[in-house]
Amino acid sequence: MPTELCLRRTPCVSATLSAIALPLLFLTGPVIASDAALAASLETQTSSDRNSARSQVRVTQLADETMNLLGDYRVTVQTLDRLTIYNDHLQKLVNDQEEEKTSIQEQLDNFAVVEQEIVPLMMDMIDSLGQFIELDVPFLLDERRGRVDRLRDIMDQSEVTVSEKYRQIMDAYQIETTFGRDIEAYKGPLQIDGVERQVDFFRVGRILLAYQTPDREQTGFWNKENSRWESLPDEYRNFVTQGLRIARKQAAPDLLRLPVSAPEVAR
Repeated sequence: MPTELCLRRTPCVSATLSAIALPLLFLTGPVIASDAALAASLETQTSSDRNSARSQVRVTQLADETMNLLGDYRVTVQTLDRLTIYNDHLQKLVNDQEEEKTSIQEQLDNFAVVEQEIVPLMMDMIDSLGQFIELDVPFLLDERRGRVDRLRDIMDQSEVTVSEKYRQIMDAYQIETTFGRDIEAYKGPLQIDGVERQVDFFRVGRILLAYQTPDREQTGFWNKENSRWESLPDEYRNFVTQGLRIARKQAAPDLLRLPVSAPEVAR
């Protein structure tokens, strides 16, 4: 009996296991399908993450490039501003140079007119100076006449500018003006009684020109009233001698008695 029971139950157990296995088979199928879907979803998510990462890298690169471009733009704008300021400055310089050029051209045009007028004036000044010397007290005639001759010579020299010619003429006038305010002693030749002798000349401005021979035997002066040399009395001999020493700075200034013409009443 027990053996039969075992024999009988064995198929029953097998049948029971088979019956249990069938539902398990049905349960395993959906699980496998769910894993595949999950794997696919994970793969999709991973791919999306990779794409997002690549996109973020690209966005970062674009942001960096944008910042670099913005920096370059700002530098370019600053450079442009500086160039604009510099160009404005250069334009002002150019405008100023153009104005100066116009002014210089006007001055040159005016100078041509002035030169036409001033050259005859300078010639008249030289002639007047020569006439004045010939009518003046006859001191240092060779030097003064030579100065006038040199002025006439430079007027015909093209390499000497008009301004330099004018300057030398004014210098000659200044020298003649100085002669009226100083005293002087110098040696020179003089015709005395038809004989040329070396004498000492004593000049006091333009009011007196006296002479004295080295031996002090003869003393005289230039008489402006009759424009000739005349002898002086012996009483003036020592005064002229003392005047020569004062002019040569060999003696201190002192009062001298000299033959000076009295001033005339102006008419």
